[in-house]
Amino acid sequence: MTANSHGKSNWLQVKVTPNASRNEIIGLADGVLQVKIAAPPTKGKANRELTAFLSQALGVKKSSLSIVKGQTSRNKVIAIEGLSRDNIMRQLSG
Repeated sequence: MTANSHGKSNWLQVKVTPNASRNEIIGLADGVLQVKIAAPPTKGKANRELTAFLSQALGVKKSSLSIVKGQTSRNKVIAIEGLSRDNIMRQLSG
């Protein structure tokens, strides 16, 4: 999994599959985190659900996460503040 450092935040590449039966982290493919989200991809519902789900998985506030690229795409780049790259990897792989 790749989390790149950009200033005070680390960026994480994520591929989202909306309309899933439940929220879950599937794993990694080519350094991209694969995530299933139960919310539909309409009116930002899947994006909100994704940030809420990842904030819970990482143990940070929702305000610590932001989508910096891919608002309307399944392929996104998420900025994570307050966690080191090593902590992000440890939280998501465990």
